[in-house]
Amino acid sequence: MTAETGNIEGDDRIIRESGIDARVAAIIAPVLRATGFRLVRVRLFGQNGLTLQIMVEREDGTMTVEDCEEVSRAVSPVLDVDDPVEKAYHLEVSSPGIDRPLVRKVDFTTWAGHLVKLETSVLVADRKRFRGRIGEADEESVVIERDQPAYGEEPTVRIPFEVIADARLILTDDLIRDALSKDNRARKEAKKHRGEEVDADDAEDETETEE
Repeated sequence: MTAETGNIEGDDRIIRESGIDARVAAIIAPVLRATGFRLVRVRLFGQNGLTLQIMVEREDGTMTVEDCEEVSRAVSPVLDVDDPVEKAYHLEVSSPGIDRPLVRKVDFTTWAGHLVKLETSVLVADRKRFRGRIGEADEESVVIERDQPAYGEEPTVRIPFEVIADARLILTDDLIRDALSKDNRARKEAKKHRGEEVDADDAEDETETEE
């Protein structure tokens, strides 16, 4: 993944693909938008042959097994027509997961306070790799509060979004609780939006995750 390549109309990601991954992203992006999903990441890798992993989510951040199947059915025909991967491959559609990659500016705001591992394309404060909690973010940059600053290092560092090459949340108990709570609330709101009744199990699940 790179922050410098990939030019898809309407793509607000700050971290995008290059090479074949970028070609795949450009092909499937319009299909995803039309079906109510947004692209998180495309990655082609060799594991028991070639696997094309397409990571997606709904606009509200949710993603179910049924959603993955829907996306797979939607993108398979356009990939077959354009055929961006010359060799045979296995298509894998997945959700971002709890320890998800952060690819949009809004991701850093949504998950503020949680631990992240981050790499930059150029040196920032004499480093390219950072680990710490996500602090405040604006339109141009994000503050990382280092969890283990080395001797002489400032406890916080401000990193411009334009130089972020990779960022991923670190799995912690707090993150699991927060992610489950956000997911339950999003599903509840989705049901209300569709005019469906929110059952007792939904309300109970949300209460449990917030304890």
